[in-house]
Amino acid sequence: MRILVTGASGFIGNFLCRELVTRGYSVLAMARSHFELDGVETVRASLSEVELLSEVLREVECIVHLAGLAHQTASSNVDPLPEFRAINCDATLKLARQASAAGVKRFIFISSIGVNGNINTRPFKSSDEPAPIGPYAQSKWEAEQGLRTIQQELGIDCVVIRPPLVYGPGAPGNFGSLLRWVDRGLPLPLGAVHNKRSLISVYNLTDLIARCIDHPAAANQLFLAGDGEDLSTTALLRGVAEAMDRPSRLIPVPAVLLGVAARLFGKGAIAQRLLGSLQVDISKTREVLSWNPPVSVKDGLRRCIRDPSV
Repeated sequence: MRILVTGASGFIGNFLCRELVTRGYSVLAMARSHFELDGVETVRASLSEVELLSEVLREVECIVHLAGLAHQTASSNVDPLPEFRAINCDATLKLARQASAAGVKRFIFISSIGVNGNINTRPFKSSDEPAPIGPYAQSKWEAEQGLRTIQQELGIDCVVIRPPLVYGPGAPGNFGSLLRWVDRGLPLPLGAVHNKRSLISVYNLTDLIARCIDHPAAANQLFLAGDGEDLSTTALLRGVAEAMDRPSRLIPVPAVLLGVAARLFGKGAIAQRLLGSLQVDISKTREVLSWNPPVSVKDGLRRCIRDPSV
């Protein structure tokens, strides 16, 4: 089976291409910049140039759509929603329509748990009413709705996966910052945080995506993703320190005080991610796909530091 992976040069895309090659798939990688990987054919194009894919799509049976505009890559527009919408929604739907016209059978869209919300008091389920906060999550939700319409009108299978924070070797964003904090041996006032957060390692996410490529029951489904083990921020930092063979220098400051201090300094959003809970219920994903995360959190964190393939 021939698979097109968009965003192939990104963090998740790179791991996914390698995993699919290992599994014997014929992989076509779409990337804006130069990208080379053994066993992978590459087409250089951006999401604004999907019309260039007309011919190559005729040989593709499944698309895994990872490319998009992330939080840290958006420009500082006064209203960033149009920028997010153009890439994460409009370009996604254009690609899906073009894929359907070319005879592609399945379109897998990697969305975000942010479509459900950014904090909760009980684990999110796929059946929950969406409550996206911010332009990134809103653009992903709009893309999901558009894909459902395309599926109903054109018949292409559309699969949506909503992952929480994805970690692994070279992970960008918040997780990369956590690694740097621990690696530098900085004392952190996060030794008494009792929240619960769901994460997913890039190894488990790529395994889940691979399962969705040809599993009959995945057709037109929405799946939430996760490692199946929830951690407090304190436990996560200790796990990272253990994986690095470093001491965890965590000072037990009450989370309430941290939250107040963060808001006073205009860092409320960062505090929410570090102190708040965000849990994901993956029971539907397990049951429908007969899938269990193959890599434990402990092993996933260890691989962040010691993965010989990176």
